Amino acid sequence: MNTTITNATEYRDLPLDLLTESTTNPRRTFEEDALKELAASIRTQGVLSPLLVRPLNERSFEIVAGARRYRAAQMAKVATVPVRIVNLTDAEAMEAALVENLIRADVHPMEEAMGFARLLALDEPKYSIEQLAARTGKNPAYVSARLKLTELAPVVVESFYRDELGVGHALLLAKLQPTQQEQALAACFKEDWSAGGQRAKRILLPVRSLQFWIESNVLLILKEAPFDKRDAQLVPAAGSCVDCPKRTGQNKLLFSELSKQDSCSDPNCYQSKVSAYLAKTIAAKPQLVQISTAYGVQKEGSTTIPRNKYVAIRDDKPKSKDEATRPEFKVCKFAAEAIITEGSDVGTVHKVCANPACPVHHPKPKSNRDDAKWKAEQERQRKEVAIANAIGIRVLSAIAAAVPVRLMKRDLLFVVDRLASLLDENRITVLARQYGIRKAKDSDSIGKLLAVYLRRAEEGVLGRVLVELTILHATARQNAAQVLRDAAAVYKVDTDAITLKVKQEFAAKEKAQIAKKPVSKPQPKAAKKVKAA
Repeated sequence: MNTTITNATEYRDLPLDLLTESTTNPRRTFEEDALKELAASIRTQGVLSPLLVRPLNERSFEIVAGARRYRAAQMAKVATVPVRIVNLTDAEAMEAALVENLIRADVHPMEEAMGFARLLALDEPKYSIEQLAARTGKNPAYVSARLKLTELAPVVVESFYRDELGVGHALLLAKLQPTQQEQALAACFKEDWSAGGQRAKRILLPVRSLQFWIESNVLLILKEAPFDKRDAQLVPAAGSCVDCPKRTGQNKLLFSELSKQDSCSDPNCYQSKVSAYLAKTIAAKPQLVQISTAYGVQKEGSTTIPRNKYVAIRDDKPKSKDEATRPEFKVCKFAAEAIITEGSDVGTVHKVCANPACPVHHPKPKSNRDDAKWKAEQERQRKEVAIANAIGIRVLSAIAAAVPVRLMKRDLLFVVDRLASLLDENRITVLARQYGIRKAKDSDSIGKLLAVYLRRAEEGVLGRVLVELTILHATARQNAAQVLRDAAAVYKVDTDAITLKVKQEFAAKEKAQIAKKPVSKPQPKAAKKVKAA
């Protein structure tokens, strides 16, 4: 058979054994059922659209576009297929194959990504993202996002090819560092045990759930960073945050779906800069007191003072006379600048008093006291504690109601069970009462009753309990009011409204108790005895 090409473009029928598939074809997945349907169509109607091929030699042609039609024709056992023969360079063939696949709805996004990546890697001609977008009829943001898919971790790629993930999930995961992608992949799913059986049904959560998880667990808001974002020499290998492609504000095409605030998407790099900043600051100011926001015992040989060993002096003015009497609003001669080296807000500088002999912040208890005044003060403090506890429990409940479902039930049960076992009896009782669990006289311990309840609970309840347990553990080691305020801010709980309502309820109870007390009648004065004359 004569296969000499006389024109730049030529149409003819070629035997299947003269055709070979291209090694650079972006398509890697071929659905068996779809191929069988196409083969059935070819048997009755033939190949309606010619394959695009380029000559390799006189007896061999490479398929540029039409690999599915070629495979279906093999299944249909036809002798020849119509082709369009065009002389193309390697770059032109790759570009034509990519464009051909892009116009078909069944092409996998990973195949698009690999096609774009191969074209971008060519030395001649040299493409830019903008040129690729123009050639393929896409916008630069689309091409940039697809190219990012080539950075997916292998485990994510496998899940993506198995259609366990949507393209929206894959695009979000691709924006994370490889070490974070596997953890984030687990956050894409939840387990549904409602159908019964020994195995749970794995359900893919919406893209917005993954987005929320990334914003809560990965992204770090740069305006809260203690270090200078422009300092390229703080960690020379990392460079300046201003020019970093992992900064959401620097690469808005890539991170458009994520946090609107300028954030860092690489926690490891962020932490290395915080550590470098700490070392640099302490070296420049060795007189800085090093403090932790966590309570506990100071480790032997450590220069970091735990939270229970110092008083943080506030810069803002007290809002009431009662606040003005509190130690944190007072200044003493021992006050010194301190830098947080452990816990939350690492790297920030505060004023503290860490001298246990300070009469202002660590006053000695008075030995002589007025019992009546002391009792009244104790009662006032007891009432304040009761109100604070009631407010705390109410805020905790409101926060729990705002917790979305995230983890799988297996994970939730594992974490909740172990966290609950570490709580003291009082906090376990507080948590149990939130869910109507009360201990009868001769029943099991409140901890066991709570454990039984949790094993039967749905995922949404377990998620709430997990947040409540975390808060209760934090209140045991840190300032309880501050812990609740921080948690309330995250879950947008109105603590002022809850505080007002609780105080009104306590006032109403007190008023009712006073009204119930019987009014005691005054005793008649004893008559004076008349002396006998």
